[in-house]
Amino acid sequence: MKIKSFEFNLSELAGAMGDFGTLFPLAIGYIVVCGLDPAGLLVMMGLTNIVTGLVYRLPMPVEPMKVLAVVAIAQQWSPSMVYASGFAMGVLWLFLSATGLMGLLARITPRPVIRGIQVALGVMLAVQAVKMLAGGWVLGVLAIAIVLLLRRNRYAPAAVVLVLLGMAIMLVKGTFAQVQAPVFALPTMVSFSLVESWQSLLAAGFSQLPLTATNAVIATSVLIKEYWPDKPVSETRLSLNMGLINLLSPFFGGMPMCHGAGGLAGQYYFGARTGGANIIEGLLELALGLLLAQSIAGLFAAFPLAIVGAMMFLVGIEMTKFAKDTRWNLDLLPLLATLVASLWINMACGFLVGLAVYYGIEWQQRRGCRKGAA
Repeated sequence: MKIKSFEFNLSELAGAMGDFGTLFPLAIGYIVVCGLDPAGLLVMMGLTNIVTGLVYRLPMPVEPMKVLAVVAIAQQWSPSMVYASGFAMGVLWLFLSATGLMGLLARITPRPVIRGIQVALGVMLAVQAVKMLAGGWVLGVLAIAIVLLLRRNRYAPAAVVLVLLGMAIMLVKGTFAQVQAPVFALPTMVSFSLVESWQSLLAAGFSQLPLTATNAVIATSVLIKEYWPDKPVSETRLSLNMGLINLLSPFFGGMPMCHGAGGLAGQYYFGARTGGANIIEGLLELALGLLLAQSIAGLFAAFPLAIVGAMMFLVGIEMTKFAKDTRWNLDLLPLLATLVASLWINMACGFLVGLAVYYGIEWQQRRGCRKGAA
């Protein structure tokens, strides 16, 4: 049976909402703390989602680069510094794609290390989700129950029901009274300096590279092959895509963007199966950015965190399931080394430790074979 490239239904709409857990907090931080123009941020993200859905004809998450976002928000970067960081990352990802270095890195990364990264990401998402649930356990448990009951329901998909529930809670609390009347607003051209681009690389960009390489490129490519074996997307192509996105979007107020295995797992978990999910999400973001830019930060901030946490928690659990194909006698040690180092230090360190353990074991095995042959 031929897989459709585009569907526009409630399941695709639910899948489009599947990775809101990472988008909401960082987008709010960029807008409120760093002063980014909501219209530019949302419109560029919307256009990126639409183009990505049309090109790949698959769900393909578009997310903030997390290390850059956390550092930018913590250090209260100026808007021009944020835009400069996106441009700098675009240059780096184009370089990695054009030189073939991204493909080389993917070829030398063994499956147990990828599995370790995926499990580490799942654990991190679950831990962050528990923090979100802490302020509303009753609502959170109810949201989890709704997901487990309705996740595969074609007529009332879980993510759609949860978003409607969150909006109903906001309505009862009177949040929508703060929404300003829709005003059409286009993103404006912005400027930044190459000096700021270099400063952003030193402050966070170089630290972002390993995380994006492992999670947004290698792990995402592997996940696509597992979900859609007939529609593989290479690591080099993902790197090229992120390079082009981040070269263009900063000039119109876009934040640094990447893909992500966690976001893809979230989209798939909640029902996305085609490029229609990206197009639906993109159209929603375009509408919000063009018409409700002045109210969007308050709306995002007022949405019940417990509902977002419930969605994120279940996606995190789903990510850990990819370790089930681990060969316990051969792959367990590299996977555990990757997992522990990722959780203890960071994902970049976990990646390097996992590689060292995997190739160390392989070297010992070859050495033992040579001695046996002698």
